[in-house]
Amino acid sequence: MNCPFELEHIGVNCAAPEEAAKLAELLSMMFNLAPRHGNKSEFAGNYFECMKTPYLGANGHIAMRTPDLEAAVAELKEKGFTFNMSTAAYFDDGKLKNVYLDGEFGGFAIHIMQK
Repeated sequence: MNCPFELEHIGVNCAAPEEAAKLAELLSMMFNLAPRHGNKSEFAGNYFECMKTPYLGANGHIAMRTPDLEAAVAELKEKGFTFNMSTAAYFDDGKLKNVYLDGEFGGFAIHIMQK
């Protein structure tokens, strides 16, 4: 089984909301992206999520999307990876919406999302 994965965005942990706003503004200007405000983060286009307070991962997270999250989770489990199910979010119909893998990879948490 080889589920397709695509990069959704890079999440960068910032120490405070002001730092997140400044970084999102800088990245938006740098790469001609539209800034967007969120509850927990500031965005620079669809590529960068600047977290208002640190979350998982020493540096932040890498969000990947896939068209079949359930199959992707099964594939990753077969490869020996485990998941932090306390981070799992679900759609109204009970299907898995997104979840983080356990641990860090190069200082980043990995967030897997349903496309």
